[in-house]
Amino acid sequence: MNIIVNGGTRGIGKEIVLLLAKDKENRIFVTGRSESALKMLASGAKNKNISVCMIDLSVFEKHRKVLLKSVSSAMKSVDILINTAGSVVVRDFISFSDETARELMETNFFGPASVIRELRPLMMKGSHIVNISSMGGYQGSSKYRGLSYYSASKAAISCLSECLAGEFLDAGIAVNCLALGSVQTEMFEEAFPGYKADVSAKEMAQYIVDFAINGNKFFNGKVLPVAVSNP
Repeated sequence: MNIIVNGGTRGIGKEIVLLLAKDKENRIFVTGRSESALKMLASGAKNKNISVCMIDLSVFEKHRKVLLKSVSSAMKSVDILINTAGSVVVRDFISFSDETARELMETNFFGPASVIRELRPLMMKGSHIVNISSMGGYQGSSKYRGLSYYSASKAAISCLSECLAGEFLDAGIAVNCLALGSVQTEMFEEAFPGYKADVSAKEMAQYIVDFAINGNKFFNGKVLPVAVSNP
């Protein structure tokens, strides 16, 4: 399978890449902001089935052409796109600057949305887009101080998933969204310092990999909560 992991240099994204790379039949294309981390992923793949491209979603327009060229040289079509890229800024709403707020929205919403739009022509019937959201962006869930813009950006990617499922229906492309709860990652520790999550990054990555491969047989246009605790 040809699989793109958008944001795969750390946390859940990295664990997803490592799991997918174990299957020599998979070709994985990974994006991230850290060139050194991307090179380590590619060089460490025993099956030599990882291609990488450094992009910063907060300024996606600067990387658009490079991404398309790199993907096209690595694979002719895309079976699965997993959007795991994201960032968090913990700050009271009143203390946010416009610049920081917009950067967060670019990384968590506009950037992934642009990646989907650019790669859509490479997706055929049976392809699956999996967007990773958060319980913070899930309607009716508990909300936490300092995460207003983060949660809003994740709510946006959740809603976009529902919209695109309808738009891509005739093409046979499924779009789903997983709203994750607590997972022990660097980003979670930044949002909830000192809190110990019940789920590891590797455990959640295994769930996401299974869902990305098989979930489109059972779901389309769904925003599914994946959480065992609050937060």
